[in-house]
Amino acid sequence: MGHVLAARWWVGVVGVIALLGPGRALAHLDVISPTPRSQQLKQGPCGGGSDESRGEVVHSFRPGQTITVTWDEYVDHPGHYRISFDPDGQDDFVDPASFTDVSGNAAVLIDGIPDREGGGSYTQEVTLPTEPCERCTLQVVQVMTDKPPYGDGNDLYYQCVDLVISADGEVTEAEATTAADGERGGCDVGAGGSSAGGLLALLVLTRMRRARRR
Repeated sequence: MGHVLAARWWVGVVGVIALLGPGRALAHLDVISPTPRSQQLKQGPCGGGSDESRGEVVHSFRPGQTITVTWDEYVDHPGHYRISFDPDGQDDFVDPASFTDVSGNAAVLIDGIPDREGGGSYTQEVTLPTEPCERCTLQVVQVMTDKPPYGDGNDLYYQCVDLVISADGEVTEAEATTAADGERGGCDVGAGGSSAGGLLALLVLTRMRRARRR
């Protein structure tokens, strides 16, 4: 009877893992937005090792644009997060020197983002550099402090987002909404018309929402 119950328990565990799917079942850190290059995590600088190539999803933003990076921590670990930027590839990314290293380096945009007990969803605003780039990369690193000693390959998780920064970069939905609200509140629009800027912002917002539904 005990063996039967144990077998049923394992079947239940396997079923739950299957329902969660490969990404959530295996991930500790999962960047949600912008969409990351891959779901690989363990080999720096971007999760899949030094030879990992850029992914199929490349996000285009404008110079100096502030974006919101969102990630989930599915398996909770104490520690902190670091967000870095490389304008040409991924060779500028450097691992933290220790569990407590939040000194950053030339590539680091924000360091020492504290872990929240219980994990869950995180958001962090990041201002991108003002120089255009064609093969730039945003890196999110999770530093876990509950796996001493540091440096044995079990302390860091990595994910990267492939970017292009150009004057033609996309407008975020929040920016489009703000622009539209500003146009509606800042001018007297007659019953039969609207300003060109307001119409353009609303058109951008509508197209973005439609694209997300596909």
